[in-house]
Amino acid sequence: MRHQADVLVIGWGLSGLVAASEAVAAGKHVIIVDQEPRSNLGGQAWWSFGGLFFIDSPEQRRMGIRDSFELARQDWLGTAGFDREEDVWARRWADGYLQFAAGEKRAWLRGKGVGFFPVVGWAERGGYTAMGPGNSVPRFHITWGTGPGVVEPFAAAVAEAEEGGLVTVLPRHRVTRLTVADGRVTGASGHVLEASGAARGVATARTPVSDFEVSAEAVVVASGGIGGNHDLVREQWPKRLGSAPESMITGVPAYVDGSMQQPSADAGARLVNGDRMWHYVEGIRNWDPVWPDHGIRILPGPSSIWLDATGRRLPVPLFPGFDTLGTLQHLRATGYDHSWFVLSRRIVEKEFTLSGSEQNPDLTGRDVPELLRARLGRGASDPVQAFLDHGADFVVRDSLPGLIDAMRELPGGEALDPQRVHDEVVSRDREIENEFTKDAQIAMLRQARAFRGDRLIRTASPHRILDPQNGPLIAVKLHVITRKSLGGIQTDLQSRALGADGEPIPGLFAVGEAAGFGGGGVHGYRALEGTFLGGCLFSGRNAGRAIAAL
Repeated sequence: MRHQADVLVIGWGLSGLVAASEAVAAGKHVIIVDQEPRSNLGGQAWWSFGGLFFIDSPEQRRMGIRDSFELARQDWLGTAGFDREEDVWARRWADGYLQFAAGEKRAWLRGKGVGFFPVVGWAERGGYTAMGPGNSVPRFHITWGTGPGVVEPFAAAVAEAEEGGLVTVLPRHRVTRLTVADGRVTGASGHVLEASGAARGVATARTPVSDFEVSAEAVVVASGGIGGNHDLVREQWPKRLGSAPESMITGVPAYVDGSMQQPSADAGARLVNGDRMWHYVEGIRNWDPVWPDHGIRILPGPSSIWLDATGRRLPVPLFPGFDTLGTLQHLRATGYDHSWFVLSRRIVEKEFTLSGSEQNPDLTGRDVPELLRARLGRGASDPVQAFLDHGADFVVRDSLPGLIDAMRELPGGEALDPQRVHDEVVSRDREIENEFTKDAQIAMLRQARAFRGDRLIRTASPHRILDPQNGPLIAVKLHVITRKSLGGIQTDLQSRALGADGEPIPGLFAVGEAAGFGGGGVHGYRALEGTFLGGCLFSGRNAGRAIAAL
């Protein structure tokens, strides 16, 4: 089967859809191929919470947050820790993206009908010095409609162009080779896979039934990262984070498999920073899984007591929501693949949010009455309550001895020192009893509630966890959950893939996670959250506009 177009986009996630929509707006004929059935249009972004990073937005200003480009750049550079020759383009992408986030990004999305929840979240709070990692102020803007709300306008533009004959969508087409002629990428070839009627996210077979070829003037690699491929994650795991976990759960569908890395390298693209990756340590096994080893990340408020597998409290400033990669590095040094939250029912009701569009039906469905009930009413939200009722990693008891005994009954729980857990919880509670404290987490809690957003929907008022009126007690066993690749194909600011000599490879572009969200690693070693979807938007837009000018 042979096809021809002006542009070939490999992957129909957010970055691929953005690149395609920009190209068709300029009258280009686009072919989009993906190895999955059509039910997966939108890729990983569809499953996301829809968080976006803005700088000095109207939402921030209405909440009394004073932000600026200079402060955001300080935070980005302190978090990224750029220190490699390969970071030359990543630094340029960082400056370009920060200008985008402080400038036209919000208006551009608003013009496409994308709206935002009025309360800004504070992710990756840092807790170090001013030049260290973390967000100095809240910048996490939740899209009204979550991930599907971000995908929607670009999917609609592609659908309209498809009806008009400018776009051809080819599901179940798996690219295995990029075509190169006289140093120029001129298309791709691969296998047509057997048809599948699988629902979104469900793993599908890779049985080929025929071959295909596509010829195009421009080829865009938009195939995502490696988080669904544990073998590849372990192969690229950095020594600085300790040994790779023996046991991990998966935060992305199985098709996020890194299958375009080798074909891109074979075509001359330079892959950089493969050892930079972004995995969470607040993962819980999904009681109703969609894909293999399906995990959900808890988006924690700052109040839970965080214990390692032995029952020892994590050091300052490794509190929930403060430093994702720092916490991962610390926990990998313990020799165990899991850790624990210990908290009260009062904390779970106020602070537990689960990542993912399907775990937030109020925001995803744009349901205001349900949102008010879930976020401001009494009791845990329905998705959180479902995990309390059915989740294998949740323990609920009325007393601390009973809670510790139940924790020890879970796999790996034998590592807990019961006396240490008791002492950690009791000692923490003693610090709550007056306004003075040497406990840095309690001081952070009180400071956090000075922000209206935290006080309203994110941070419980400091209280004694062992006080029965705040109970029952809850423990959550936490796993490492795979998520994002921070490295990838190195690109210039037009999203053109670069070769080993640093020059653009004619005809080849890379966007989204496949390009490290821009430049082969715009985030450096760490991310500020809300920047993954933003990197897909920015890199896809840059590629589409560069192609439109061809």
